[in-house]
Amino acid sequence: HNYILIFLEDCGMYFPEVKNHPDKYLQRCPESVKKWLKQLKNAGKILLLITSSHSDYCRLLCEHVLGNDFEEYFDILITNALKPGFFSHTPNQRPFRTLENDEEQEALLSLDKPGWYSQGNAIQLYDLLKKMTGKLDPKVVYFGDSMHSDIFPAHHYSNWETVFILEELLGDKGTVPAKAESEPLEKKGKYEGDEVKVPYFVSKQWGSFFMDRLPGLENAEETLVHTWSCKCISTYSTIAIPSLEAIADLPLDYRFTRFSSNNSATAGYYPSPPRALLPTGDSVTMK
Repeated sequence: HNYILIFLEDCGMYFPEVKNHPDKYLQRCPESVKKWLKQLKNAGKILLLITSSHSDYCRLLCEHVLGNDFEEYFDILITNALKPGFFSHTPNQRPFRTLENDEEQEALLSLDKPGWYSQGNAIQLYDLLKKMTGKLDPKVVYFGDSMHSDIFPAHHYSNWETVFILEELLGDKGTVPAKAESEPLEKKGKYEGDEVKVPYFVSKQWGSFFMDRLPGLENAEETLVHTWSCKCISTYSTIAIPSLEAIADLPLDYRFTRFSSNNSATAGYYPSPPRALLPTGDSVTMK
């Protein structure tokens, strides 16, 4: 009852409440991120918005978060994408559909031009990107905050570069590496050197999101092991960041260190690895 998806009929509790009081629940996009999106587009990048939300709910959120001109930030908008199936399904299983007054229309055999679409699949989207870029193998960098719906499927099925937006980095924050500290100010991100100003903390009940402590047998010392979630991050993400704001002030040609660039489990965290993964003298093993 709470999440009835018929947005226009004001059913349930969630959608009417957000619609009537958006300021109570939604944070507006920082100007630095809006500027960054415009810089990317002006630099010739094709910007996509892919969401499993329906078009009417997406419009409500984006108008409030980005402004009434939010469509100008993106070349292609895809709503009701039904992720993770968007990445794993074939065009026959999940065709794109056009929209008219937020209602889905006939299925499309292919995507021929940028615009706003519903449902769809990554295969036909990639074919459109080939046409728009004139490249046989255009590179896609996909930002998402769900390992299940965004990061794993985009990496596994589409082989896209993935940037994991991981809010837990704000609560398990380590120190900035010396290399980053030596960079000039204009090459530093939003959060380097800043104190955590939001209420993200390590759970007293569950401990670190990144590291588990396993009790030793008999009198043996406990062992530190990376959590399953932590191993997924380094396996399926290119980099992990606390928010888009953390990188919005960086130059567009800033070179990030990837997780896959070496054997380090902390290489891809920006601006710094979580404190739990930093060397402390204890033995850290992967199991």
